Amino acid sequence: MVAVTMSSVHSCARVLACWQRPCQLQHAWRLQSNMSSNTFSTSSVLAGNRAIVYNTNGDPARVLSAFSFPELPPPPPNTVNIRFLLAPINPADINVIEGVYPAKPEPDVSLSQAKDYPLFVGGNEGLGKVIDVGDGIVGLRKDDWVIMTKAQSGTWSSAKNVAMSDVLKVPKQGLSEAQAATITVNPPTAYNMLHDFAQLVEGDWIVQNGANSAVGQAVIQIAAAKGYKTINFIRDRDEVGLLKQHLKLLGATHVVTYDELAEKSLRAKVKTWTGGKDIRLGLNCVSGNTTTLMARLLGNNAHLVSYGAMSKEPLSLPTSLFIFKNLTCHGFWQTRWYSDKSSEQRQELLETLTALMRDGKLQGPNYEVLTIGGTESDVSASVKIRDLVARLGQGMYGKKVLLKVEETA
Repeated sequence: MVAVTMSSVHSCARVLACWQRPCQLQHAWRLQSNMSSNTFSTSSVLAGNRAIVYNTNGDPARVLSAFSFPELPPPPPNTVNIRFLLAPINPADINVIEGVYPAKPEPDVSLSQAKDYPLFVGGNEGLGKVIDVGDGIVGLRKDDWVIMTKAQSGTWSSAKNVAMSDVLKVPKQGLSEAQAATITVNPPTAYNMLHDFAQLVEGDWIVQNGANSAVGQAVIQIAAAKGYKTINFIRDRDEVGLLKQHLKLLGATHVVTYDELAEKSLRAKVKTWTGGKDIRLGLNCVSGNTTTLMARLLGNNAHLVSYGAMSKEPLSLPTSLFIFKNLTCHGFWQTRWYSDKSSEQRQELLETLTALMRDGKLQGPNYEVLTIGGTESDVSASVKIRDLVARLGQGMYGKKVLLKVEETA
């Protein structure tokens, strides 16, 4: 039985007002204190699950908060309830929260306390385990692993109800939770860029920048598995030799810094490395002048594929590359690929990638897990997630961060 007084109604109104506009964390503490001092009981309403949410775009270190919500009801027909095991924090996730990413999420109506107070759950990628199955579901059962195929699904949560059409089943055999949780975005991006533009054969050459990124490392490994050779460009840094060694262990043929790329002598070195063979494919996630220099290494009828612009600088290419070398430029966005393909094509790609992982030819990223504990308060969990994204924004993490949001106690 839940007791309600006028003071508790006022307390609830203050909570709703907090979600209507961005709240300072001190204000959130004050709200929680006010709620606990009244006779309105939130334990029967909020215990069970938790999500990392925001209700307005902005700096993730200011707008993200933890939000507790009840246990999921039984799933409606053609849907399943899933428990998220791990969910990565990708750069695009941060851009979505900031409001600068093309794909816009929809508010989670199951969490919003009123239509005027929408809540958005962070996260696009993650591994879920089926915990309940609705009527009409074929091919999924309890304890199966699934990944999300719908963009901006809201994976930074302990649990969620999802449509059957928005998930793909992942085989458990031979895969770690971390591999499965990170298989939706970066490995498919690498695989599709290697296969959808240039018709490569064993022994062909590829150049790429951002080679130490998650996509870049996947490119190196998939290319090595196919017999392609890669020239990989990275930013100079402390202990750059260790990074070069790591990328070569993954299968990189050559690893070069951007400073070395700017040297005039590099073109002669590249010609020696390739034996004069044309480089057929270039992959760009940086843009700016380093990409201009990299593009000059491409041979006749080559393809330059851009999938990012980490330098936040425009891409400028000499007209001569188009006239005399017949260069073709493309953009690639994995989200669009998913939207254009059938469920059968998505499943086929997933099976190809999982086979590479099982065979040891495609490793998952270096990672660490950040756990939002079930016994932590929402305020404590909010502090933890805000501190994390602040450090991510300052480049203080060298590993992929995977969120584990536990059920609330």
